[in-house]
Amino acid sequence: MTAEGLETEKKYDVDDGTSLPDLAAIPGVAGVGDPHQAELEAVYFDTGDLVLASRRITLRRRSGGADAGWHVKLPPDAGAAAGSGSASEEGPGQRREIHAPLGQADVVPGKLLAYLHAYLRGADPVPLARLNTRRTTHALYGDDGVHLADFVDDAVDAELLQGAGGKPAGQKQQWREWELELVHGEPEVLKSAAAVLAAAGARPSANESKLRRALGAAPTAQAKETEGTGVTDGTVAPDGGGKQPGGRKPGKQWPASAVVSAYLAGQISEILANDARVRLEEPDAVHAMRSATRRVRSALAVYRKLYGRGAVGRLRDELKWLGRILGTPRDAEVMLDRLRTNTGELPAGEGADDVRRRIERELGTRLDAGYRKTQEVLLTDRYFRLLDDLEDFRDHPPVLPAAGAPARKTARKLVRKSAKRLRRAHKAAAQAKDGAGDRPGMELKEATAHETALHQVRKDAKRLRHAAETVDPLFGKRAAKLAKAAHKQQKILGDHHDSVMARIFLGKLAGGPDLPEPVASAYGSLLKREQKSAAKAEAKYRKAHRKSRKAIQGGVG
Repeated sequence: MTAEGLETEKKYDVDDGTSLPDLAAIPGVAGVGDPHQAELEAVYFDTGDLVLASRRITLRRRSGGADAGWHVKLPPDAGAAAGSGSASEEGPGQRREIHAPLGQADVVPGKLLAYLHAYLRGADPVPLARLNTRRTTHALYGDDGVHLADFVDDAVDAELLQGAGGKPAGQKQQWREWELELVHGEPEVLKSAAAVLAAAGARPSANESKLRRALGAAPTAQAKETEGTGVTDGTVAPDGGGKQPGGRKPGKQWPASAVVSAYLAGQISEILANDARVRLEEPDAVHAMRSATRRVRSALAVYRKLYGRGAVGRLRDELKWLGRILGTPRDAEVMLDRLRTNTGELPAGEGADDVRRRIERELGTRLDAGYRKTQEVLLTDRYFRLLDDLEDFRDHPPVLPAAGAPARKTARKLVRKSAKRLRRAHKAAAQAKDGAGDRPGMELKEATAHETALHQVRKDAKRLRHAAETVDPLFGKRAAKLAKAAHKQQKILGDHHDSVMARIFLGKLAGGPDLPEPVASAYGSLLKREQKSAAKAEAKYRKAHRKSRKAIQGGVG
């Protein structure tokens, strides 16, 4: 069994002879508990090249103390740049902490590995360092008796079990440090304590973890994460606030490639963050990971002329493969939810029960097989290579001269092309409808040319939406308005496509030989419902298209 929490703490370096301050003098602290002592032994695990440490991830097995067991500590957004959100002199550091029972000393629990596979990428973590800590803990309480925080005084003996960080195996260190970790208090407690602890001789720690101190200057992924956002002459673009998840907000004077890199960084972070959620089969995780995959693919398509054709083509092909793998369980899940709702509205009777069981069996099998295949793929070298290639593209984009042009001018032109592509798709769908003749019968077991054309409109609307998202930092409200208009069309036509796929699925089930009349009647009712649903969605799309025509033609200005 695993447990998860969010650790918020502030670490301090102190000299061996430093005396404890009067903890009751910390503003907001009304009482201090009796000291509690514990002997802790922790073995830290990582790869030989410190893959986990480079991303601010800690894996350890600790015995002694109240929380003995295996621990994984992750940045709140584990897919973001390593080093972001770390502790500093101005504020505390936060990390997600996942616990598992002690188990075997050299076998990392599978549920903890689920959080690490996207970073280990086939490498095995090995024992890296052993830390023995003599810990004295003082509980801090507020006026109302609430346990605000724990003040911890640690005396640490560290030994490297593998050579790392430029230090040889067997090297030993000793140091003393203080930690103030929130329990039920607010972050203001940590800020209030800073002056009291500083007056006693404490200094904000230069290391966010004991392992980092034992290793010395460990490599960080921060340089990798930002390297690709520079202009083509190698200079680094100026910092801004984070706009995309895990990325930085591009400035209006940045080159076009920097805007794309910032967007890609955010979506790559989403893929990495959702990797573990997919492995653990958490709700909506497949959808979230698939959406991020599609966003990357769309951005590469829109901005493909800024980069070398071969690199973009290979990445888009591999992203399409991953999207198809993730799509199998997701599509089965969506259809199963849809048909569960619809069959629940059928008149009670033997026919409805038979249809319901058949649908559950067919789609349940498809869903289970899709999840099994997804789990297998997420452990393959091909998938890990894709992650490597995505980060390499982000960090070292194969830019062409056009990528150094001003972002606003280049992005405006490329977004306009995506809008034009959507308008062409709409015209093609209208022409396909005009040439379709009579409405298809309910027995039709494949999509019509018009339905296929509408699906293309949906894909092009999604592409335009993603293109508009990439330029939100540059064009603000105009980009948001365009993305909203495209998303509305995409969503409506998504409902239309779901109805078409459900009709095709039901048509195949209903085409079985010698169906009893009540079963055939139940299928007929469901098919009529899907036909009406598709017609309703198409009417909504035509209305949305008319209302959004001006926004889409105007682009981002």
